[in-house]
Amino acid sequence: MRKSGNGSRSLLFIGLLAAFLAGVFAERRGLLEFVGNHPGDVWRLTLQHLYLVSVAGSIVIALGVPAGILLSRGFVKKYRELLLNILGICQTVPSLAVIAIMMTYLGIGQKTAIFALIVYGLLPIVRNTVAGLSGIDPVILDAGKGMGMRPLQLLFRVELPNASYIILTGIRTSIVIMVGTAALSFLIGGGGLGDLIFTGISMVDPGYMLAGAVPTAAMAVALNWIFGKVENRVISPGLIHD
Repeated sequence: MRKSGNGSRSLLFIGLLAAFLAGVFAERRGLLEFVGNHPGDVWRLTLQHLYLVSVAGSIVIALGVPAGILLSRGFVKKYRELLLNILGICQTVPSLAVIAIMMTYLGIGQKTAIFALIVYGLLPIVRNTVAGLSGIDPVILDAGKGMGMRPLQLLFRVELPNASYIILTGIRTSIVIMVGTAALSFLIGGGGLGDLIFTGISMVDPGYMLAGAVPTAAMAVALNWIFGKVENRVISPGLIHD
């Protein structure tokens, strides 16, 4: 117990030291001064950033999980690798190129940014859904069938609960990727914290740039932590594999 207490105090000390050093760095680079002078702008752009990620994330989850389920059954299963490779190619294309391509068809604005985020965030969810459903022990499926479960009952009562940990991991990865990619939305008039980042770069103003970069990084860390807590709440410990 004593060792555990010492470890907790050490982590607390390290965290406080890191926060202090980060505060000193932010002050020296002009971040705190900029945020103090423009709190409304930082808050507005943060909300825009969250809006882009929330809308794109909701659509990606609504499309990705059903697509992964579809790719794991029936005649579609034999085309699974082909379709996953196509999605993989879409994600290997640089995000700036994806946004530029979408802009030529959809114009500028938030709808183009959201569409590009959907393209970029779809693969982790689809791939993890397929992996989670494909990795279920056949004995478990046979037990469900032996109990007289129909295909839909087997899916919702056996397959999805057993694959939930891997699926939620894919969702968390996708959301974190989109938080970073959404910063590029500024380049096509989509708003977001990229406004501060790229304006700060063009003006060679560290305070301006950090006012966008720090909230973006904090948002990614916060969302990753929140999804981790959600996983711990909704998933049985017996389904979590190290």
